[in-house]
Formats: sequence, C-alpha cells, structure tokens
Amino acid sequence: MSKDPRHYDVIVSPVITEKATFASEQNKVVFKVRKDATKPQIKAAVEGLFDVKVESVNTLVRKGKTKVFRGVRGSQSDVKKAVVTLAEGHRIDVTTGL
Repeated sequence: MSKDPRHYDVIVSPVITEKATFASEQNKVVFKVRKDATKPQIKAAVEGLFDVKVESVNTLVRKGKTKVFRGVRGSQSDVKKAVVTLAEGHRIDVTTGL
C-alpha cells in the first residue's frame, strides 16, 4: 500500500502509557486520532502507514477536564483515541516512531 499523506492527518500520535503497553501484549495499539476521524479512515491509515493487517478499530472520546495549576484555571481539550487490534503475526513498535 502507498503512504498517502492524508493518513498522517488522521493519526495524531501513539499513546504510550502503562495501560497501552499492557494492551500491546494482546496485539492492540492505541493512537490519538483526529476528532472527526471515522473507523474506516483509521483502519486505512494504520494499514497504509505501518504495512500491517487490522482486524478491528474501537474508538473512544475522553472529555476534557478542568484543571487548576498554580492558581490558574484551565481546561484540557477533548481527545479521541483509537484502540487498533492487529491480525495475528503483525506488530507495530510505537517506541521507534514513524
């Protein structure tokens, strides 16, 4: 598959947390994606950029929180995440980058 430049617009960044690391043991990778990205777009982007076979895509939107830092009230923006399940035998090492 070709690396379409639009695929880079769909996937914002990989999520590297303890929970995402445990999910990688079940062949799952977590990405931050654009808020208006659809599941077929995410699937096409991951398959095109990483040359892997995607079995399923689950998405979630984490609503922004209000935080206080040094007496200044601010708000975090909403974040859409995609949990991508890869086919057996396919791997993505997110620590190396694109």
